[in-house]
Amino acid sequence: MSAPAFDLQSHSTCSDGALAPAEVVASAHGAGVELLALTDHDTIDGVDEAMTAALSLRLRLVPASELSALDGDREDVHVLGYAIDHHAPALADALEQFRADRLARGHRMADALRELGWELELPDRGGRPVGRPHIAAAAFSHPANARRIADEGLANPSELLEAYLVPGRPAYRRRTRPSVAEAIEVIHSAGGLAVWAHPFWDLADDAEVLATIDRFAALGLDGVEAFYVTHRCGQARLLADRCEDRGLLTTGSADFHGPDHPLLSAFRAFDLCGRRPRLGPIA
Repeated sequence: MSAPAFDLQSHSTCSDGALAPAEVVASAHGAGVELLALTDHDTIDGVDEAMTAALSLRLRLVPASELSALDGDREDVHVLGYAIDHHAPALADALEQFRADRLARGHRMADALRELGWELELPDRGGRPVGRPHIAAAAFSHPANARRIADEGLANPSELLEAYLVPGRPAYRRRTRPSVAEAIEVIHSAGGLAVWAHPFWDLADDAEVLATIDRFAALGLDGVEAFYVTHRCGQARLLADRCEDRGLLTTGSADFHGPDHPLLSAFRAFDLCGRRPRLGPIA
């Protein structure tokens, strides 16, 4: 049986996406998606709204979230949790702790930008995650920064983020938790499946990616997002083959963040590269 038309990572205004959860579902449906996951960062706040919208459109929606985790020196490894019980109290408690850590980091990065001469005010998101895109947008949109933005040739908030808020850049500050092992444990405790998101976003070396898959699998990882909007076909096939050898799931996504995002703007914008996805219970 062939897999349904799927896209298993997307983001709404509950984290760093541009559309409300129901609007994300409508956009996915319009692009022909039959199996969707809303995977907002460290939150499940939009899942119920998305599920209601999906039901009305006869689109299958997988309850999910994307957890940001630490792995040694790598400070922002993403672990997707699929088919979770998004009403589980233990999951809610864990995500609240992770969001608090993310918020504290956001304040540290905002303070670092101010020390570097930028003006900004963090947005009040009503308890929703404040991520680096929000911090970058706050600095980019502040009128006092207009001259500096022009002088540095920054065309949009994403370019400001890349210049200041990624590892190795001057205003980046790391999180303190969770570890990858903790993220996997939290997902499993909610009855879900843990999938490493976009490995070649984190790493460039083929051998290191394969070794990391093996190491995460020993921690209980269930699968890998082999098919991704920025993965080349050689990378996708490498991931799919290793996962098949290890009996791991292989998923895929275009990581939709909104129709105006410079990169992550269109559903189904990823290639299976001649391989079959292994969606298992997610489908």
